[in-house]
Amino acid sequence: MSHSAEKPVAAVTGGGSGIGRATSLALAAQGFDIRIFDLSPEGAEETLGLIRAAGGTGSFERVDVSDTDSVQAAFSLLPRLDALINNAGVAHVGNVLDATPDDIDRLYRINIRGVYHCLHFGLPLMLKNGGGSIVNLASIASKVGIPDRFAYSMTKGAVLSMTLSVARDFVDKGVRCNCVCPARVHTPFVDGFLAKTYPGREAEMFAKLSEGQPIGRMGTPDEVAFLIAYLCSPQASFITGSAYDIDGGFTLLR
Repeated sequence: MSHSAEKPVAAVTGGGSGIGRATSLALAAQGFDIRIFDLSPEGAEETLGLIRAAGGTGSFERVDVSDTDSVQAAFSLLPRLDALINNAGVAHVGNVLDATPDDIDRLYRINIRGVYHCLHFGLPLMLKNGGGSIVNLASIASKVGIPDRFAYSMTKGAVLSMTLSVARDFVDKGVRCNCVCPARVHTPFVDGFLAKTYPGREAEMFAKLSEGQPIGRMGTPDEVAFLIAYLCSPQASFITGSAYDIDGGFTLLR
């Protein structure tokens, strides 16, 4: 897909599905040239098809966020960087006794080191361009205790801390850095988790998970994407170092 030299560029990790796909579409509608960094060519191409059908532009780079060289190579291809969405991540169910050292290392590599890589190699591009907006995907698990989410919560707490550090260190350089903290969002990951963990009981468990949100349902990827797109817009130019709950009342009623 051809790129416009004038258009602002947004890099979205994990843009091939779920919140990443919805965010790619929302930012494309705002006029960003979308660069999807993902492991899955199939998902990314599907997202790009939706972007192009709506009149937007974008491209795909196969990126493993846990791999330093892979991330560095992807950012070296960008002519500029105006928005960075650190969305790629993995989950884990279990408490501190269930989580193995390998589990901890895997989640660290993707959810923490992966975000670090993108910040480390993305920020210089953004600074060269006079600034930009970074939005990291944290979670309400970074703020409150969620049962059986030890390793996942650990990584999202780190994402929240990285957000605050980057916001503080670059507040006078034109870079804004915020994070969003969703509760449960209905993504393909949720459907896959239910199919694998509760075969034959997917509908029952889906209803149970939905009722676990005070508002009575899960969030949608679009709802999170619209918040991210707002944080990347000129209308949010006074916002940095903030963590936005988007949780259907989950933290309100704890």
